[in-house]
Amino acid sequence: MKKRTKIFYCHAALLLVFMTAGCTDGNDEEPSHSPAGESSGINKAETASAAEKKEPVNKDSHHISADKSQPNNMSADYSPLQIEYARIWLQLGENQQIDELNVRRIPAGALVNPDDHTGARYPEDVTQLSGSRLVDGSVTYSSNGDGTIQVYNVPLRWESREDTDQGVMKEVTEEMIRRTKKVSVDTGDNEKIRRLIDIMSIH
Repeated sequence: MKKRTKIFYCHAALLLVFMTAGCTDGNDEEPSHSPAGESSGINKAETASAAEKKEPVNKDSHHISADKSQPNNMSADYSPLQIEYARIWLQLGENQQIDELNVRRIPAGALVNPDDHTGARYPEDVTQLSGSRLVDGSVTYSSNGDGTIQVYNVPLRWESREDTDQGVMKEVTEEMIRRTKKVSVDTGDNEKIRRLIDIMSIH
């Protein structure tokens, strides 16, 4: 009887050991897969979230950049001289409602009054801006190359030699050369500058 009891207890103990080992193995396997699966799912979500966030940001910055690159920069469409002529007329031109802006370049050594050879001559290259009519006025200047100009107070049309005393024109033109005025040129309004360039005629 005692032998049977011992054998029973031995079998029960072995069965208990096997059952415990089986439960332990099952518990060990589950965590090994679960964290990996959870980690993989988080990484994918984070990657997708980053991609979703990144795409609209790039699109927005592209649109902003495109808006900034609109043709507000005058130098992209016109030459520096065209812009210079328009800016100067916009700032100093007597009549802004002109239908044509004439540009005439006058070389150094040219007569200040082309109709009187006794008068003074320009000591440097100058540019004369004028409208199509006498009432539009004119601007005669030389560029200093630093955003400023020297303005000559020269009329667009001169009196005939018959209307002036001998030697007077020489004195008058020499005084005009001596009394130039230095002016800083403003950047001006782009739309108005474009309009002036569109009606500009360079001779």
